[in-house]
Amino acid sequence: MLATCVYFMQGTPYIYQGEELGMTNACFDRLEDYRDIEGLNAYRDLTESAGVSPETMIGYLKRAGRDNARTPMQWDDSPNAGFTTGNPWIKVCGNYKTINARDQVQDPHSVYSYYKELIRLRHTYDVIVYGNYELLAPLDEALFLYTRTLGQEKLLIICNFTDKQAALPECPDIAALEQAHVLISNYEEGDRTVIRPYEAVVYKLDF
Repeated sequence: MLATCVYFMQGTPYIYQGEELGMTNACFDRLEDYRDIEGLNAYRDLTESAGVSPETMIGYLKRAGRDNARTPMQWDDSPNAGFTTGNPWIKVCGNYKTINARDQVQDPHSVYSYYKELIRLRHTYDVIVYGNYELLAPLDEALFLYTRTLGQEKLLIICNFTDKQAALPECPDIAALEQAHVLISNYEEGDRTVIRPYEAVVYKLDF
């Protein structure tokens, strides 16, 4: 969903290592597994001076530590995720057996394949790169909706940022969805009036 939201906006999208596989936070349970000096200093300062418990600080590092984005690339399910035959500077995330490049490259429904399709669409439709941007329903607390328009081409992008179903607001572009073509979605086709948890769907609207 997040990739869809970003890749249909203006500007140049970036892929950070492992993002295209859906690699996750490391979730290290021991302080000695972390390497980021900022995180280690924060751990020391807050546990020694602010009374924060070690367990709470490990929770903070799991959730927001910079080392989460620095674990070795997960190439396959071999030792150290195929990153090295030696000892990596930081541990590999433990889910590399199920999240790795080798498996996803062969799977047409993988996160990797979805990213490939997003990139293909950006190279296919000028409206994604050069189109005007318009935000719809700015007060909606669940859905982020916007359009991109270039000449006679118009796209409607709908992203649900919550883990619950959300109803679409009323507006002219939403009313035109019945005949619209789905350009890409992270769900199978469903009820067009309800957006499922973390669903992203892009419609090509007809003028």
